[in-house]
Amino acid sequence: MNPFERVLIAGTGPVAIQLAVTMNQQGSCAVALAGRESAGSSILFAALAESRGAIRAETQNESHRRMQGECRLDRVYPRYADIDEPWDVLVLAVTTDAYCEVLEQMDSSVLRQLRCVILVSPTFGSGSLVSHYMRNRGHDQVEIISFSTYFGDTRWKEGTPSFQVLTAGIKKKVYVGSTAPASPNVARLTELFSRLGIQLQDAGTPLAAETRNISLYVHPPLFMNDVALEAVFHASAPRRYVYKLFPEGPITMRLIEEMLDYWKEIMDITERLSLPKLNLLACMNEDSYPVRPESLAREDIERFTELEPIHQQYLLYVRYASLLIDPFSDPDPEGKYFDFSAVPIRQTYVNKEGKLDIPRMPKEDYYRIKIIRGMARRLGAASPVMDRLIARYESALERAAAIHAPFPLSRAFAACSFDDHVDMICSDPMIRKNDGSAQSI
Repeated sequence: MNPFERVLIAGTGPVAIQLAVTMNQQGSCAVALAGRESAGSSILFAALAESRGAIRAETQNESHRRMQGECRLDRVYPRYADIDEPWDVLVLAVTTDAYCEVLEQMDSSVLRQLRCVILVSPTFGSGSLVSHYMRNRGHDQVEIISFSTYFGDTRWKEGTPSFQVLTAGIKKKVYVGSTAPASPNVARLTELFSRLGIQLQDAGTPLAAETRNISLYVHPPLFMNDVALEAVFHASAPRRYVYKLFPEGPITMRLIEEMLDYWKEIMDITERLSLPKLNLLACMNEDSYPVRPESLAREDIERFTELEPIHQQYLLYVRYASLLIDPFSDPDPEGKYFDFSAVPIRQTYVNKEGKLDIPRMPKEDYYRIKIIRGMARRLGAASPVMDRLIARYESALERAAAIHAPFPLSRAFAACSFDDHVDMICSDPMIRKNDGSAQSI
């Protein structure tokens, strides 16, 4: 029996719409969309009601035309509690910190009939978290599949939630891992993705796939520094850009040093879990955006993990300096290339509920690093850089909350431990057998 006959997608962002079109067009699946009640999602559900469930995905580049298409959703559930029929596959296209919250709102009978749960853009440990949650809800046979990251860059076509999205680019390769050995579902997804021009590389396990997300290594250092935090939390601060060198952005040699040491702390964790070591520079160049060989030699990229720290820092700095412009864009008549690094650091904003909120970056990165730090402590691994990044961010949270105290604040302004999620993740047998908490100090 085909496990992908009926696919339920949880999420109300542009990624959910693109995935629904992809599953319907390339996978010939019946597809439903579910979300939670909020001011933001109500706009989308109103648009879907007007289109009678019709959705459409377009692409910016003709070479990605296989991502294009339109279909009609088989069901739309404005609330997760409204799901009242069985589905074979659940695709979680929500932020990583919301996985358990979404599952909690679904009826147990719906969860028990699932055969597979796919995590589109998880963080390190998300597969273990969802697996534990499902076991606690009485369903220990469900397969959990983690992608390393979402496969493209998708946004609302008109800038606001609607039934139409635009995918501006896609990745050439995405990693995937399953709790089921030699998974037929992974084989099916590999075939589906190959038709889109995307190589799906089997990493073996969800944990292994989750280590291949480059955001895991670069986002916390890029956002949890004084320059970026000032740009996020202070409206009077000058406009800063995520990937620019100081003073236009946060990138300094000190930041690069922290990024390198932070990567090494994560590699200590993966080594304790017997996971493959990741070459940070190679991952940046091959799984993210490459630079020209004139900027970084292939030999330096391949030997990155063997080099001295000062040499590694130099190469990382060169990599970011080489991407200030898009090195593969065509120059204009004046010889200027596309300003690739001009990605503004978003400031706090008033959300649809009328509360001051923090942008997904760094809000989601805070969750990500707290989970990793929690795992490090369970495994007896040192985490001085993680500790410093977290302390810096939580200090900025406290100051911002005090400044804006008369104004309603979202939950994101409260420092959190996420210990309950760490407990669930560390119940994974693979992690538990390496738990260093009982070791002598």
